[in-house]
Amino acid sequence: MRAQDRARRAGTRPRSDHTLETALATMRDLALFLVTHRGKDDWALVGVHDIEAFPATLPKARKRRLIVLRQFFRFARTQHVVLIDPTRTLTAKEPNNFRGRTLTLDEQRKLFRRWVTDEHVHPHEALVGTLALLHGASSLEVRLLRITDVDHQAQVVRLGKRPHPIPLDPASWMTLQRCLAHRDGWRTDNPHVMVTKGTKAGRSPASTAYLSHVLDDCGFPPRMIRSTRLVDLVNTMDPKLVAAAFGMDPQATMIYLGDHVDEGRLPASETSRK
Repeated sequence: MRAQDRARRAGTRPRSDHTLETALATMRDLALFLVTHRGKDDWALVGVHDIEAFPATLPKARKRRLIVLRQFFRFARTQHVVLIDPTRTLTAKEPNNFRGRTLTLDEQRKLFRRWVTDEHVHPHEALVGTLALLHGASSLEVRLLRITDVDHQAQVVRLGKRPHPIPLDPASWMTLQRCLAHRDGWRTDNPHVMVTKGTKAGRSPASTAYLSHVLDDCGFPPRMIRSTRLVDLVNTMDPKLVAAAFGMDPQATMIYLGDHVDEGRLPASETSRK
């Protein structure tokens, strides 16, 4: 609060009341955590392991919480409340690993049946969902898909920056044909496969906002569906091959490589050998 007053007098931008309240709430949560879970009721007893354990209770807020804790313990050390700053060696940088949710096998089967067999599902939803589920297509790739990218004779399409055409399975090809039939109903000269009421008179692709809500009725966002496919491919194939096939940077696929080892590759246990 003194820093707020100094900033106002100096004409600089002061911290908002909301920022101060958030910092105080973080310190309150830390104090409760230390007393309840670590059995410590004195700031001088706090160690680095206590600080490491606290952000783990709310992983998404780790960076913001560590910033507040650093500020507090620097102040506490200058006031001789603590002898050693327990946050000095900690970093707010988080590992660049995939943390999103993925679909279960039952959920994937349910979505596949919905998009392939249910004629009441909108063709745009069926196309975006099927290409994401089976081919790992992003919303941007489907959004920018043009009529000229579709080879009807070979039943392949070109998606985004992928170096090679993508052969479509019968289910994906069927959903694509439904989408093209829907497009023909608009009687439009728009070159894109997905045409909406707002784009039928022009040549621009469907809006990003439209694509972000096209799968609302199925209950799962496009990114989760695409991530499910990428996680499966990266963990069963060479991530570099997946990156090459998808036109991605090799580092982009590495974040999907979890700490997973097939049971068949593990050495046999003593019990199984017996």
